[in-house]
Amino acid sequence: MKLEMRIGGVSALVQALCYLIGFGLLATLMNPGSTEGWTQVQKLEFILERQSLFVFWNVVIYVVFGAALVVLAVVLHRLLEPLSSLLVSIATPFGLIWAGLVVASGMLANVGLAWVAQAYKTGAEAAAQTWTMIGIVQDGIGGGVEVVGGLWVLGISAAALRSRSVLPNSINLLGLVVGVCGAVTIVPALSGMGAVFGLLQIVWFVGVGIVLLRAKDAHQYAVARV
Repeated sequence: MKLEMRIGGVSALVQALCYLIGFGLLATLMNPGSTEGWTQVQKLEFILERQSLFVFWNVVIYVVFGAALVVLAVVLHRLLEPLSSLLVSIATPFGLIWAGLVVASGMLANVGLAWVAQAYKTGAEAAAQTWTMIGIVQDGIGGGVEVVGGLWVLGISAAALRSRSVLPNSINLLGLVVGVCGAVTIVPALSGMGAVFGLLQIVWFVGVGIVLLRAKDAHQYAVARV
């Protein structure tokens, strides 16, 4: 069990690192500044000039993140299932579905970008329109709506809070806030909460990772009282 907790802790920290790399690149090397007045072709050209960087970003923020998410979801399920079986049994499928959507989103973006890069050579306007459509599909799968991830964090946090074990109450309460922020992105007017969901989830992942790495067993009541 201790080995499982360490594996889960590492996976949680990997997810936090993926978020940090993703946000960091968006704020620096992938930041075009003001795009007011840009055409769709100009936006595509900005991406194509940094194609390798965008591919790397997609792999980190979607594929690596999704793979680590599967590990964490399974570990948390195994730790919490004996203590809060119904809640965690409902929550875990949302985590695995989210992982699948995230990985699919990243693969779609990279495959689509490779195709668009070739199409751009023969028709910039058509390529830009195709890239726009790919972006819409990607956002629908998992790049823009965080409801599935929000439901997973919400369910796991509720299960851990109810069991009064495995994770401290402070992290569980934060998880409830994170989960709500993700769930409300299903409302178009609240889609901006996705950024809040991501930023707060970095803190949640770091907290979960540290607790799992430091814990000696899966049922530390004292830890849950922190």
